[in-house]
Amino acid sequence: MRKHHLLTPVLLGLGLLVLANLVPQTVAAAAEAPAPGTARVWFLRSEGSLNGNVWAAEPEICANGAPVGDLPVGSKFYRDFRPGTYRFTVQSYGLPTGAADTVYLAPGTQSYLEIEWLASWQEGYPEADYSFAPNTFAIRTMSPQLAKAYLPTLAYHPA
Repeated sequence: MRKHHLLTPVLLGLGLLVLANLVPQTVAAAAEAPAPGTARVWFLRSEGSLNGNVWAAEPEICANGAPVGDLPVGSKFYRDFRPGTYRFTVQSYGLPTGAADTVYLAPGTQSYLEIEWLASWQEGYPEADYSFAPNTFAIRTMSPQLAKAYLPTLAYHPA
């Protein structure tokens, strides 16, 4: 009988751990629908990409030239926008690319934009040498199916 006296605290601790993990999911589930008359845009930056020499950077994202927020690696956030056409850009580190993504946002929709590391040679810049690669960022629309697979793996960053 004495053998099981530790079982109750262990099971209670595991139960509390499970409940603690459900709370953020419940909050996230409640926040899935955009406010009435708006469109939601999710911004994602996975840890999976190499991120080159800009790994620790937190590039600022802009919509039509207005700052929206910054995004560290391994994180996500969203903003609700009024319907319309928006030109999203991301702060470049290294060589400027002019990378932008123009998205039409309809009321009640959700869009997903990924911030990813971009090697400058992909934008037509020659590499100076192998010890220095002036990498930067790009912003691109991501398919809803792929984005929804990534969202649970990223930390929420309130930006």
